[in-house]
Amino acid sequence: MPKPRGKTLFLPLDDTLLVKPRKPVPHAFVLDAIASLSPRTHPMFGCLAIYVQDKIVLILRDKPDHRADNGVWLATTEDHHRSLRQEFPNLRSIQVLGKKITSWQVLPADASDFEEVALRACELVLAHDPRIGKVPKARRARPPKTKKTPKSRANS
Repeated sequence: MPKPRGKTLFLPLDDTLLVKPRKPVPHAFVLDAIASLSPRTHPMFGCLAIYVQDKIVLILRDKPDHRADNGVWLATTEDHHRSLRQEFPNLRSIQVLGKKITSWQVLPADASDFEEVALRACELVLAHDPRIGKVPKARRARPPKTKKTPKSRANS
């Protein structure tokens, strides 16, 4: 008598069900504007982080929660806030981060001149303006995972 096999999983022949659909890129015009720098992207906090060489320069956010923080986030430092606000009067700290003042600043998507100022920020990135972009801190190395060995049942 044949030995019964375990449960057999039958997959549909249509492989479109096997591919997880990608979320659309929020504010994709920003990536188009800095394409000549060959930016890399990486999902971060449900947003899209943009790196140019070794620096994170921008984050693109368009999420249903905390809509006031949707837009283009600029990676900067507190030292540059005043000069950047002269160029971008709507620039402010990100509220969802919980601090009153954060290094990250947002060009809010709900501003009437959002696309214009976002493209101006792209011009600063293209010009390698030192006020925008930060080299991320090195991540701490995770300790290697060790396999737990089952306890032996000696003399049971």
